[in-house]
Amino acid sequence: MNTYNRRELLGSVLEALFAQDLDPADYEIILVDDGSTDGTYEDVIARVRPTCAFTCIRRKNAGLASGRNAGIARARGKYLMIMDDDVLATPGLLAAHIRCHERHPRAICQGGVINVASFGEHRPARWTWRNFSASYFWTTNVSLPLDLAREAGGFDERFHEYGWEDLELGFRLRMMGVPSIFTKDALVYHHKPALRPDQFAGMIRQARAQARTATQFLNKHPHWRVALATGIVGPALYLSAAFRALKYPQFLAALAGRPEDISRVPMVVRRWAAQRLARAEFYDELDQIAARKARCA
Repeated sequence: MNTYNRRELLGSVLEALFAQDLDPADYEIILVDDGSTDGTYEDVIARVRPTCAFTCIRRKNAGLASGRNAGIARARGKYLMIMDDDVLATPGLLAAHIRCHERHPRAICQGGVINVASFGEHRPARWTWRNFSASYFWTTNVSLPLDLAREAGGFDERFHEYGWEDLELGFRLRMMGVPSIFTKDALVYHHKPALRPDQFAGMIRQARAQARTATQFLNKHPHWRVALATGIVGPALYLSAAFRALKYPQFLAALAGRPEDISRVPMVVRRWAAQRLARAEFYDELDQIAARKARCA
C-alpha cells in the first residue's frame, strides 16, 4: 500500500488489515510512506501495533507508480494484493482473494468496492452491481501472483502524474493473456465523501493531469482498448469541441461557483456541474496537447 498524507484515515485502514480472518503468520503488510508531510508517520504509523509482519518504507515523494514498485520489490509472499490508502478491508478480504487464486492460479483477482461517506457509517458488506468495476486491473481492490507482477515489469514509473498507471499495467497483463476474475466475496469500503466546493479546483487540476497521462498511455499502447478506456475517440473529441464552442464549460463553471460563493444553487447541482466541468477540462487539456504537437510537427 502506498500512502501520502492520509493521517485521518490510515489508522483505521491498517487496523482493518491487522484484523483479517487469517493466521497472522500467513500474510504481511508493506506500507510505503511516500513523503507524507501531515504527521502520518509520527501520529499513525509509528504508533501502530501490528499483529502480522509489517514493513514501512519511508522515502521522499516520488509518485504512486514508484511507490508501488518499492512495495513489490520488498514483498515476499506468493500473492500480491494492492489497495489504496482510503480503503477499509472487510475481515474476510484477504482470505477471499486467496480462495480466488487457488481456483485461478495465474490470474488477476478483483473484488468489490462499497463507497461510503465515512468509515463510521458502513453499509452492510453485501455485494450488489454498484460494487462492480469493469476495469481490468483496478488497484482499489486487486491481487495477482507476485511473480506475475514482476514478470510484467511492475508499474511504469514514467506515469508520475495522476491516472492510468494501474490500467497501463493491466493492459500489459491482458496482452500477456492473464485473465481478470471478479470475486464478489472480496469486499472493501472506499472512503468517498460528498464533494465540497473547496475541492472543485483540485478535481479540475486532477482531470487535466489525467488527460496528460491518458495521452501518455495511448502513445505507449496505440490500441483501440486504450482509446476507449481513456475516452480519446473521435465522437467524444468532436462533442467536446462542440460543447466548448457553445461555451458550455463556462456555464458549468458559473453553476458550480467558487468556494467562497454564497450560492442559491443547490449543492447537489453544484457538485454535478463541477464533475462535468472536470470532464470538460480533461478534453480541453487533450485539445491543448494536440495543438502543441501540431505546432511542433
